[in-house]
Amino acid sequence: MKKQRFNFVLFCFLVIASLIFYKLVELQVVNEDYWKALAQGQHKVFLQTKGDRGGIYIQDRLNNLYPLAVNRSWEHVYISPREIAQKEIDPSEIVERLSQILDINSEELLARIERTDSSYEILKDRLSSEEVNIIKEAKLPAVYIKESDIRYYPQESLASHLVGFLGGESSGQYGVEGYYNQRLEGSVVVQEGEKSPFGYLIQKVTGLSNSGEELVLTIDYNIQFMAEKLLEKAHEDLAIEGGSILVGDPHTGEILAMANYPTFNPNEYFIEKDLSIFINPTIQIPYEPGSIFKPITMAIGLEEGKITPETVYDDPGEIKIGGYTIKNYAQRRWGKVSMTEALEKSINTAAVFAQKSVGNSVFYDYLEKFELFDLTGIDLQGEVNSPNKSFKEGYEVNFATASFGQGVNFTSIQLLKSFSALANGGRLINPHIIQKDNSSYGKRVISQKTSADITSMMVSVTEKGYAKSARVNGYYVAGKTGTAQVPWSVLGIPKIGYSDKTIQSFIGYAPAFDPSFIILVKLDNPRAQTSEYSAAPIFGELAKYIVDYYQIPPERTEE
Repeated sequence: MKKQRFNFVLFCFLVIASLIFYKLVELQVVNEDYWKALAQGQHKVFLQTKGDRGGIYIQDRLNNLYPLAVNRSWEHVYISPREIAQKEIDPSEIVERLSQILDINSEELLARIERTDSSYEILKDRLSSEEVNIIKEAKLPAVYIKESDIRYYPQESLASHLVGFLGGESSGQYGVEGYYNQRLEGSVVVQEGEKSPFGYLIQKVTGLSNSGEELVLTIDYNIQFMAEKLLEKAHEDLAIEGGSILVGDPHTGEILAMANYPTFNPNEYFIEKDLSIFINPTIQIPYEPGSIFKPITMAIGLEEGKITPETVYDDPGEIKIGGYTIKNYAQRRWGKVSMTEALEKSINTAAVFAQKSVGNSVFYDYLEKFELFDLTGIDLQGEVNSPNKSFKEGYEVNFATASFGQGVNFTSIQLLKSFSALANGGRLINPHIIQKDNSSYGKRVISQKTSADITSMMVSVTEKGYAKSARVNGYYVAGKTGTAQVPWSVLGIPKIGYSDKTIQSFIGYAPAFDPSFIILVKLDNPRAQTSEYSAAPIFGELAKYIVDYYQIPPERTEE
């Protein structure tokens, strides 16, 4: 009986063992791939990540790089109102301590704590190390510190209109950040990782994030810095309402400085109440240039062979066209003058004479050749140009006033582009912000002879005319002043005619006959009678700085 019982137990054991063995074979051999995949699925995780945004840099003559926009890890403090409510924590101590540490209004803090449906309320970002230490030592309940990556602008307001900023949706806004957003932002990739049995990520196995492109601008740090300081000084000394300074290379189209006043700090763009502060005037606000436009008119007459620098004009002081009377500044009558003297003295009627010598259609065609009605294509977000509707209506008086820069509207970058052709021998350039391997000339608009003649005439303006304050000792400087009245319509007043506000400007290049740079200074309603006393001296100071900075050998001996 015992033997039968033993045999039965042995039989049951063998059956069970056989079943277990069969199941093991089925699991580990027959269905190995299925269970392996299932196990991997429980331990592997696929994360979608984005590469770091590329940095934006400028440099100096020695190729030292200065960051304009980079990524930086920064700590911020947040609170969990939901946790406070669930744990029935008294918020009074939290409010009192945090308001002192973070310098935040206690009522504002309490309002955030009362959002009990939220578990994540940021109280302050970009904490200082001192703030971090104090908060940690305070050990306040439901208050946490977290590190995160943000876009940081180390130079703060320097070149802010140029660089733009990264908006709340992590998208570039304005300037380089906006125009090159796709090149700057990192690409999205899928990373494969492993989790521990408790769900923690323990290892990244494969996949790499692709960072965005690093961009180096053509802007020179020192020239940009100097230009912005001069505008700040103009605000203090001349009470300008706004202003811009553009510096470029007339041969390559590289923009060396693009300064504006007022400016803003892109690290704190969200505190700005007036969004117009983000507009870049040099590429987004067309204006009537006034007399700085006269060299373009003279160059057209020279190119067509209708005038020469020595052509004599007998100035009557005023001329009547279609019921309108055009006068010179201060109602002056100059009598017989050459075209060079007319440019020196900035005679309006002489500019009309030069324009009429070529005719309206030819004059219009040349403005098109200079591409003054087109966008320059500069690589910055938001460039605009004026439709110039009134001028294009074709009335005689419109062509007459356009000859001396009134009744037509252009941006500073459009004017810099056209004047670069006067400076470089007659070819248009393509203004650009990002460094390129090749910066070829565009089409020819005037001959080398015309370029040389108009340059000589503009040198005479700084030597004998109203722009002596733009001179730089040891160098020939070509330039022209301009003082233009601001139309009532621009000021938002529905009224025909011009206000008593002015835009005072100066454009010039040096050394005149082999220029290394071209500068346009534009001042909005400065406390000065004309640009002779405002924009021209600023040009002279900046030009002197650049020739010293570039170490350009003097070309003349001052008497």
